[in-house]
Amino acid sequence: MRVCVYGAGAIGGHLAVRFARGGADVSVVARGAHLAAIQRDGLYVEAVDGSHHIKLEASDDPAHLGPQDAVVVTVKAPSLPQVALGIRALLGGDTGVAFVMNGIPWWYFHRLPGKLEGRRLSRIDPEDALWRNVGPERVIGGVVYAASAVTAPGVIEVEQPRSRVVFGEPDGRVSHRAEALASLLRAGGIMSEVSADIRTEIWNKLINNLAGGTLAVLAGAAPRVVYAEPACVAAGERVMQEAAATAEALGSKPNRDFRQRIGATARLDHKPSILQDLELGRPMEIDGLFDAPLQLAHLAGIAAPTLELLVALAKVRARSAGLYSG
Repeated sequence: MRVCVYGAGAIGGHLAVRFARGGADVSVVARGAHLAAIQRDGLYVEAVDGSHHIKLEASDDPAHLGPQDAVVVTVKAPSLPQVALGIRALLGGDTGVAFVMNGIPWWYFHRLPGKLEGRRLSRIDPEDALWRNVGPERVIGGVVYAASAVTAPGVIEVEQPRSRVVFGEPDGRVSHRAEALASLLRAGGIMSEVSADIRTEIWNKLINNLAGGTLAVLAGAAPRVVYAEPACVAAGERVMQEAAATAEALGSKPNRDFRQRIGATARLDHKPSILQDLELGRPMEIDGLFDAPLQLAHLAGIAAPTLELLVALAKVRARSAGLYSG
């Protein structure tokens, strides 16, 4: 099976190595010094199950890699509209495209039962670039738990003790194409499954990211430091309650054990990726990770005053750093 990972950073590079170890014919789209190192030496991954090294085809020109059986997109949300044409160059007649990233995805309302079915999210997909060039019918949803970082060009360190990826179809089918990707990752050494309710899986991760991510950006600290303050714990719980109410109003069924969520997160020294972006001067995923869930709360008629405040402050922080223009 030919699989191209579009965006071979920390998450994408790790998944590329797992797909290759699972038996796929893997290529990656990357850029800069990271691309040069991959082309020269391959990809190195340091994880709890050992050190892994693979050689694979890598390019900054997707057209050079040709049509694939599956494309796995792991770029940050702000880059999505710019890479839509690049993804299109990898598509064959029945190529599935798995978007494995944080936040509300651009295809969220595709095949969602109810009056909002088919609604577009223009802040995440300006001018419908992905809707036109990829098409929602190709989409496989994805959620990843694999805290990691690029420690040197071509080298990735995975901090997550037990990495996990969940795939799912927007219409709730347990499809062969989603199971094929999950099977490759399992064979490659990490947990992976197919969900019949991928939107609930998206919310289950997003609820933590909304609370912990906004507070981390404002505090400039990892969750262990942030949640040492009781007021931050209380604010985090309120955000989680508002987000869960939004998810439920839209038909999802997220885990409501907020104390357990915060208790588990409060042990982490790993900084959320959006805080890493702020500190490294990279464009921040404000729209998909923070603003889109707030828009969905408005659409669903859910009052979210704590989320309103924290998202507004995070936007101010991101704008002041020159990393967000919305």
